[in-house]
Amino acid sequence: MSKGSLQVIRWVNPSPDDIVWRYPNDDIQLGSVVIVEEYQVAVFFRDGKAYDVLGPGRHVLSTLNIPLLSRAYGIVYSETPFKATIIFISTKQFQGKFGGQTQTQDLAPLKFYGSFWFRVADPQLFVVEVVGGQRAFDTESVNKFLRGYFLENAMASLSKYKLAEVFSNIDKVTAELKLDLLESFRRVGLELIDVKMEGLDTTPEYRDRIFWITQTGAAAEVMRMDTVKSVAQELGKSPGASLGTGMVILPPLLTPTPPAQAPATPAQQVASTGFQGVQCPKCGTLNPPGAKFCYNCGTPLTKKCPKCGSDVPLNAKFCPYCGYQFT
Repeated sequence: MSKGSLQVIRWVNPSPDDIVWRYPNDDIQLGSVVIVEEYQVAVFFRDGKAYDVLGPGRHVLSTLNIPLLSRAYGIVYSETPFKATIIFISTKQFQGKFGGQTQTQDLAPLKFYGSFWFRVADPQLFVVEVVGGQRAFDTESVNKFLRGYFLENAMASLSKYKLAEVFSNIDKVTAELKLDLLESFRRVGLELIDVKMEGLDTTPEYRDRIFWITQTGAAAEVMRMDTVKSVAQELGKSPGASLGTGMVILPPLLTPTPPAQAPATPAQQVASTGFQGVQCPKCGTLNPPGAKFCYNCGTPLTKKCPKCGSDVPLNAKFCPYCGYQFT
């Protein structure tokens, strides 16, 4: 810039997805013009602190419109240029993506993904906590921080629920997840507008356990299977969560079933769920999952575990009480 030329500070042609932009020159002259577009603010940042904020409009810099910075560093008109970082922040609404894996209250693996919407509500706090505090001076760095920040807090929130509760009350869980995250986002200067859970999944073993609970009501027996060791082994074998791929919503078997007009027979219960029941080896009758005896002829439908002596389903690969593997 030649002597006497006017310094114009402006965020030129930001993309719709840009959240933050740092003016590249930290030598600022009093008398310079700062142009702030609609849905933008310009924040003066120095030594880890955010000072004055300029809203939309054309601003000629003077000690009058940056009083906090001027008082903090004794800036007067004769002392120019002065050192400061000008950070432009977009105040539009943005969409973020999240996806990860956690453990529920009953130590079950839960994979989840979805979207969240947010905007910068407190530019000064956002600059201090995120832009300056995390050295996130570009949109890519901000998005990376926000994904991790959202995921960390979402994992803590979802771990309060049992696995069956998450799948059977997904709207309630999502609403409470948003409430849990509101304060976390507010602490870094953001407003969390909405959260949408787009996919949930668990391991095949836990799908079977959920089905057992919902069809037989044997929750206490299922919980006895959930040891820390077995869960750690299953988590180690499970593929990592990904955004938009490899995720499925469990079938609507977990939604509450409306009261029936008349009690259904065991065979009708099996047919209504769409899941294969236990076939009697003697008469071939299809019995509900979890049945111990054939309701048609009374033939036993379970086998003894050689390790603990418990009765387990004929098709069980592992004993749900001691973990013995049938070969």
